[in-house]
Amino acid sequence: MFTATLIAAGRLTPNIMAEAHDRLAAAGCAPTTMAWIDEGDAADWHLELAPAEARVALEGAFERVDVVVQPRDGRRKMLLVADMDSTMITVECIDELADYAGLKPKIAAITEAAMRGELDFEAALDARVALLKGLDAAVIDTCRAERVQLMPGARALVRTMRAWGASAVLVSGGFTRFAEPVAAEIGFDRAIANVLEIDGATLSGTVARPIVGAATKRETLLETRAALGLADAATLAVGDGANDLAMIEIAGLGVAYHAKPIVAAAAAARIEHGDLTALLWAQGVPRAEWASI
Repeated sequence: MFTATLIAAGRLTPNIMAEAHDRLAAAGCAPTTMAWIDEGDAADWHLELAPAEARVALEGAFERVDVVVQPRDGRRKMLLVADMDSTMITVECIDELADYAGLKPKIAAITEAAMRGELDFEAALDARVALLKGLDAAVIDTCRAERVQLMPGARALVRTMRAWGASAVLVSGGFTRFAEPVAAEIGFDRAIANVLEIDGATLSGTVARPIVGAATKRETLLETRAALGLADAATLAVGDGANDLAMIEIAGLGVAYHAKPIVAAAAAARIEHGDLTALLWAQGVPRAEWASI
């Protein structure tokens, strides 16, 4: 028993849902019943068979419609592990810091390659931070105030999940000076991120060890899941870059959010059009039950 959720805020029509039924039937998925989560925004088709074929049949079939296919039972997750940069916030913090040093194009190019999986994450982080050596440390707070904006839907997602008793952990390959206040503002239980080392009043050009990378993200999900006594299926992981793959691949629902191609191809679900509230609809939660923010 599976559910295919179609998500397209304000654009989902009965005709789309009818065509989705026909596509699912033709793919051998045995669709049974359709139910609106929020009319015009998100709806479910329940299926008896063939979830992989359902994804193939529906993903990309309708303009600006996201699709999540998963087991019908246990959709509401009890643990969220999330990336920060370009997932819970709209920017890559190191690229914005680099702009204050006049190095944004150079550093952003390294960031992009690392997030596509073309460079080793730790080596790429060391290389970028080294270029920031000597930057006034006060710029960190200025950058956070001027450049960091929460991703639409971030607060609603985290606070709604926590309201039903779920735990939420922000795990970032970025920096604590950004991650900790971002986590507090959104409503995460805790944040894990890298520590930029400072020499006097300037950046030393180094990151404290151990570096928070893909392995840390994976271990955080596994360790938190075990500590909470949760089943694998009760977990949700979301991110956009190659360093998120390790946690996305082991989560009960692993989501590539506006992600790089390597992540989108490997994830069990991808959100390419909607904001983070799509992950509430994916869990079957109507807007009336979202936490007020």
